[in-house]
Amino acid sequence: MATKPKKGGRGTPATVALETADVPFTVHAYEHDPAAASYGEEAAEALGVTADRVFKTLVADVDGVLTVGVVPVSGQLDLKALAAAVGGKRAAMADPAAAERSSGYVRGGISPLGQRRALRTVVDESALGHPTVYVSAGRRGLEVELSPAHLVTLTGARTAPIAR
Repeated sequence: MATKPKKGGRGTPATVALETADVPFTVHAYEHDPAAASYGEEAAEALGVTADRVFKTLVADVDGVLTVGVVPVSGQLDLKALAAAVGGKRAAMADPAAAERSSGYVRGGISPLGQRRALRTVVDESALGHPTVYVSAGRRGLEVELSPAHLVTLTGARTAPIAR
């Protein structure tokens, strides 16, 4: 992967976290359309990659604890599977305002990296089948490409089949 922001350059908390960890990554910017029906599908199309390589970051409430699920934009988060992956019983999508407060990012730009408050995270196991994956870099219209192994390590995630 070729491009990193310059040291000390202006970045998002996600790119700063990647730079600090000194892992290879590439930032991809595209023109975000506020009328887009799906942020993830818009990113895949704009970047010219298949939707199974672009992952969305969703925040759920599992038994009263905010939990991050990272799944391909080509699928949906299976809330029962997410709960099971963290040893919980019930899961529901978190209130968007709570997700934004906890992560420090706005909806549609929530990154699993560099969150204000580190939440337990589960990455769909399909990520491991790709040499690199794309996740939000912390802003609508900005994605970061990195290896799934680095994504899992840097977020402290576990992997499980949480997409359907």
